[in-house]
Amino acid sequence: MSAEAKLKELNITLPEVTKPVASYLNAVRSGNLLYLSGGLPDLGLPEFRGKVPTDVTPELAKEAAREAILGRLAVIKAEVGSLDAVKKFVSLQAFVNAETDFTDVPQVINGASDTLVEIFGQEIGSHSRTAVGVASLPLNVCVEIALVVELLD
Repeated sequence: MSAEAKLKELNITLPEVTKPVASYLNAVRSGNLLYLSGGLPDLGLPEFRGKVPTDVTPELAKEAAREAILGRLAVIKAEVGSLDAVKKFVSLQAFVNAETDFTDVPQVINGASDTLVEIFGQEIGSHSRTAVGVASLPLNVCVEIALVVELLD
């Protein structure tokens, strides 16, 4: 099943692509690779702001990671016209605005990784990954996610 068809089957609507909040581009293509800048969850949802687990529960942060990856998928679609142009998710880099003793960062970021596999399947959606806790993130969000994607020829 194509990724576009899977989105419809799962009743997932991608968010609008947001403009960068600083001096960068949402995505840069080099050959068949598309490098996506870090994306944030929906800024209109105050429950996605703050430190995990003090201000944002790990479960809610996992939902924020899902929201952030859907935003990155919207960027891919805007850049290349269709999610069916994705050959492989190469790398996912994720950051969690975490308290220094919070060690469940990988479980939070599973919200993004699992979403990619759910939509694209294991072969395309599985990826290498970095998931780290950090002292702060832009606009005090709880997660930020960047991607490297290989596109079809």
